[in-house]
Amino acid sequence: MNEIRRGTLQEQTFYEQVGGEETFRRLVHRFYEGVAGDPELRAMYPEEDLGPAEERLRLFLMQYWGGPTTYGERRGHPRLRMRHVPFTVDRAAHDAWLRHMRTAVDELGLSEEHERTLWNYLTYAAASMVNTPG
Repeated sequence: MNEIRRGTLQEQTFYEQVGGEETFRRLVHRFYEGVAGDPELRAMYPEEDLGPAEERLRLFLMQYWGGPTTYGERRGHPRLRMRHVPFTVDRAAHDAWLRHMRTAVDELGLSEEHERTLWNYLTYAAASMVNTPG
């Protein structure tokens, strides 16, 4: 989406186009509701409360899509593969992660273009986290 401001044409970030923080808050919260009830995925979260993991993912996705840079300010470079090394991420975990994320994305009611853009990234990210065959 383009918007004219003070005589210049500026493009909104994806983050802004899809509704900003509220959209990413809803996405990640719904995703973690699924994780909480999934024994296989839940085992990957050592913290008793999923709140800190939920906040980290929300801040990461917000920053990735053009929102505030809070994630980087707090945690530095994402180093996603490195951060996931302690966990066995196999095809089953990949599929479960995407299953819960699919539910969360569907409930956002995004435009077809925005949904496809987001989903393409999420499927790429999930595949890149796999670190164990099987």
